[in-house]
This record gives sequence, structure tokens and C-alpha cells, in this order.
Amino acid sequence: MTNNTDHIDLNSLGIAKAPADTRVVVAMSGGVDSSVVAAMLKEEGYDVIGITLQLYDHGIAVQKKGACCAGQDIHDARRVAEAINIPHYVLDYESRFQDSVMSEFADSYIRGETPIPCVRCNQEVKFKDLLETARDLDADVLATGHYVQQEKSGDHWEMYRAVDDNRDQSYFLFATTQEQLDFLRFPLGSMEKDDVRKLAEKYGLQVAHKPDSQDICFVPGGNYASVIERLRPGASEAGDIVHVNGDILGRHKGIIHYTIGQRKGLGIGGGDPLYVVKLDPDMKQVIVGPKEALEISRLTLKEVNWLGHQALPEGGLNITVKVRSTSAPVPAVLSPLNGTGHAEIKLQTPEQGISPGQAAVFYQNDRLLGGGWISKSA
Repeated sequence: MTNNTDHIDLNSLGIAKAPADTRVVVAMSGGVDSSVVAAMLKEEGYDVIGITLQLYDHGIAVQKKGACCAGQDIHDARRVAEAINIPHYVLDYESRFQDSVMSEFADSYIRGETPIPCVRCNQEVKFKDLLETARDLDADVLATGHYVQQEKSGDHWEMYRAVDDNRDQSYFLFATTQEQLDFLRFPLGSMEKDDVRKLAEKYGLQVAHKPDSQDICFVPGGNYASVIERLRPGASEAGDIVHVNGDILGRHKGIIHYTIGQRKGLGIGGGDPLYVVKLDPDMKQVIVGPKEALEISRLTLKEVNWLGHQALPEGGLNITVKVRSTSAPVPAVLSPLNGTGHAEIKLQTPEQGISPGQAAVFYQNDRLLGGGWISKSA
């Protein structure tokens, strides 16, 4: 409190309220990161409510023996909420998740794309439906365990890459709108993962040493094709493997089993190494070629989300761009395409293995400027 009794300093979440008067909904996945966020904010005196989303039932899409991972995660989140003494609710979002994420995932693969369901989940479920639920609960903010940083600029918040570059999740949050970003908080962005686990130990959380999830939540073991075949029976149609020169080299068992840049498992051994360079769902063809055929220097993007302060200039803007979550940002020029919500990226140096359905995410230094879905590459 300052000398002016009518003024309250901003709390650690950037709100002009005392922590006890600030309601925070925490999206609790059952993992260590979101659990620590809830415990940290509770310790700081905030009015914390934990919400866990039941997003899927393994029985719908996959066959897996033993306990359901979704059920275990919900159980872990509930135990954490009890340990730190906060209210906890489980919301059944299975139908929304299946419609917005799982179905789109399957259809994208059938179109010959390489989808990123984690982005769609943030875009269509967590930062849309869950955010609306948080508002319905009169929350001031929705906090998550994502590793990104935020800074206030004027009346709005900006997103930056995390301090721990190996944990940075800004790529997966490119579709976050300005309105959503102003309501979201990411308390772990300035922390290293080891320090987060130490805090979990300090708070006595049973999830302190719980392993990080390595798979897409509804695709345990990484077997995408089996999930797609169950969601879309008959999707795995055989066809020709065709060289870029037009020669038919063999048969494939369905384009859903292949991804751009794939070399192994093509079943066309002999000769120089060949890579999947294109998937043609209309012709049911897997098109292969030499490694240099993978090089891409120009991308067309759809559903572009722009977080810059000014409109994207018609003449283009020098940025850096990530074309996959595991790659470093590379120099490029970003240009709008006729006010259509589409944009074009010209890479300074060609990249290999870029596939439609992936995301291109824009940065200036460490600041996230948005991104878009790759619809074409050349």
C-alpha cells in the first residue's frame, strides 16, 4: 500500500488488488508444473480455484491396458488441491475435445498434413472454453503451468520466450489472442524446470517427481495411425509410392502412415536415400525424392494470429520464425496477403521437411508476434 490510501499497488499478477481479493483459476493438468503454480499462488495469499479438464477417454480412440491416464491425472490434480487446501473441480470437456481437437487431428492427417493437436487444444478448449468458465467464476485471471514469460506494455500484455530455452512453449501458444493473453498468467516462465521440482518438494506435492508427458495425450506410445483408423475407419487406403520424376517405386499402406521428411520404413530399399517430400491424398500417392527436394523457402499461412502493436506492414516485416517446435527461430520476411487473414513467409535460408498442417510462429528477438498454420510450401 502506498501513501495514497485510494491506491493499491499491483500484486504479483499485475492486478490492483490485494492477493486475498484476487480470484485465480488455475488449469491443473495433474502434472508438476500446474501443481506448483497452484501452490505458489495459494502461498502468496490468492483466492485460488483449481480446475481439471477431463478431455478424453482412452477407450474411445485407443486400446490400452491398465489405468486410464486421464483418470490418473485427474486423481493427481485432486490430491494436490487437497494438499494445498483449495477448491477443485473436474469439468467434462470430452465432447468438445473430440470435436475440436481429435477429429481435426484425424482429418488433418487424412488431408496429408502433419497436425499439432496441442496448439488446437490451447486454441479451442483451454484458452476458449476454460477461459470462459474462469470468467463465469468471477476470476480475475486464468493461470497455467506453461513456460512462457509476460510483460505489460501499456494496457496490454506481451508474450516472450521462457528463460529456460529447452522448456519454452511459446510455439504452442501462437494462436493466443490479445484478449486471451490479457486474462492469462504464466508464473513459471522465468524459472528452470529443476527449480520447479524443488518447489514441488518444498510444498510436499506428491507429483514432485512425476515424469513429463512425452506423447500427445490421446496418442500414448505415439501410434498416430491406429488412433486415426479408429476415429476414421477406412482412412488407411493403399496407393502408389512415386518418385518426383514420375516413376512408380512401390505401394504404400495409406498416407496416414507417412510424414514429410520421413526416410525409414518406406519399403523401397536400394539406390540413393529417398525421403517423403509430398503427400497427395487425392491421388493417394506418397511422393519421394532426394534430400534436396525437401528444401522449402516460401510458405503460405492461413488463420494468422497477429500480436504486434501495429498492423503487419504491406511491404513485409523482418522477423525470425520457428517452423517446428524443436527448431531455433530463423530469419525471414513476413508479408500479409491481401487482407485475407493469410500471410506469406520468405525464409532467408531454405528449411527441410516442412509440412502443411504445421505452424510457423513469429518472433522479434524473444517476443512472440503470433503465427499461422502452413497451408502451402514451395
